Amino acid sequence: MSRRFAEFVVFLSSASILVIEIVAGRMLAPYVGVTLETFTGIIGVILGGIAWGAWLGGRLADARPPERVIGPALVVGGITAALSPAIVDIIGRSVGRDPLSIVIAAGVAFLAPAIALSTVGPLVVKVSLTSLDETGVTVGRFSAVGTVGAIAGTFLAGFVLLRLFGTRQIAFGVGAVLVLVGVILIARQAGWKSGIGPTAALLAVTGFAAIVTSPCEFETEYVCLLVVVDDERPTGREIWSDIYRISYVDVADGTHLQARYARQMAQVVDATFARNEPLNALYIGGGGFTIPRWLSQSRPGSTNTVLEIDRIMVEVLEQELAFDANGDGNTTRIGDARLLIADEMSDSYDIVVGDAFSGATVPWHLTTVEFLDEVRRVLTPSGVYVINVIDYPPLDFLRAELASFSQVFSYVGVVAPDSYLVGDKGGNFVVIASDTPIPIDSIRLLLEESSSIISGNAVTVFTGTAEPLTDNYAPADQLISRR
Repeated sequence: MSRRFAEFVVFLSSASILVIEIVAGRMLAPYVGVTLETFTGIIGVILGGIAWGAWLGGRLADARPPERVIGPALVVGGITAALSPAIVDIIGRSVGRDPLSIVIAAGVAFLAPAIALSTVGPLVVKVSLTSLDETGVTVGRFSAVGTVGAIAGTFLAGFVLLRLFGTRQIAFGVGAVLVLVGVILIARQAGWKSGIGPTAALLAVTGFAAIVTSPCEFETEYVCLLVVVDDERPTGREIWSDIYRISYVDVADGTHLQARYARQMAQVVDATFARNEPLNALYIGGGGFTIPRWLSQSRPGSTNTVLEIDRIMVEVLEQELAFDANGDGNTTRIGDARLLIADEMSDSYDIVVGDAFSGATVPWHLTTVEFLDEVRRVLTPSGVYVINVIDYPPLDFLRAELASFSQVFSYVGVVAPDSYLVGDKGGNFVVIASDTPIPIDSIRLLLEESSSIISGNAVTVFTGTAEPLTDNYAPADQLISRR
């Protein structure tokens, strides 16, 4: 094996491992969500596979001619990488969402390619080592090449591949390249006929993977997206992001609000501002554009500015839900809301609506005191911030959020079903914040019988000893409780 080709093989194997690691989070998300636990489990499994593979590669390099093992290792890594989407789809429907289940799922799907590809480095070093006097230089060179490959794979997957292709295409593409290089090495060692088996195996894997259905109707850079027609309401559309239903939209009637939390947000707006008064609204997260639709139809002349990170989601929902995201008073800006809000003018919005989620959690950098200061800056003096928060007993995340709100705003309220407010159950809570008194009585008159609003001292008691979330300390994923 020439020096350049040996470096290419190490570069390719290391890059492939990191491509798999990056897309693994996207593959698992439809079943376990996008959480810190998901990425922690994946990273831990891949690192374990790298360690195991390096140890195994060293043993194999000493036990048999390493030049005869490199090709098969690439073939095994390629086939198992190509199989990973199908494996995830098969086991995903029965896997839990706790950390142990995530680690097990990641291990079943991604440990094998990580191990197989990590054996390549020690094998190539043994092949390339011609003198003990050059041991340090040889090991150092291939270690550097492998690290550069890992960096390249990370950047390629995160910045390029996930923007251009679906996770299945990426996995198949990586697998095909690995098998091709592996077959070339096998053929050089044992003749071209020996490559027929690996090639046939890859074709069989591709055929098997093709018959396993993906849970995604649309795959964006961030989520697996489904738009489902409501059987009981033909004009109704449920929008699912990974494992969560994020919105419900009636394409024929924007004033229809199916979700309780959406109705409560609307009730807060109607109780705070004169009926039919046009409002300027800013949205942290677009979702299904449910509230912008409602505001435009219930208060003609209103303007909606939406800060949405997922460009493809906006394009899909515009098409599927017959909604113009940049017309009829709507403006949609693509990017991270934490960055985009800095460009918004001070004292320019009557309401800010927070409905951005990563899985079931508000992204941590949108929960902190520093971000709330920005929200307060863009609100008019009489403006209101209304945010959807999901939590379950013991409600540690919600309490921390309330502590953060209370540090920034003069008045804070919470709307939720009675059973939520006493701590028996959990789900969607609507938090209200303003620098002017919240119209508690007016809101209470509009609420459904099973829901209530608390404010003032009741919020202080509910919050208890919870500490505000800051950019320095915001463990949102760890604080939130799940069913």
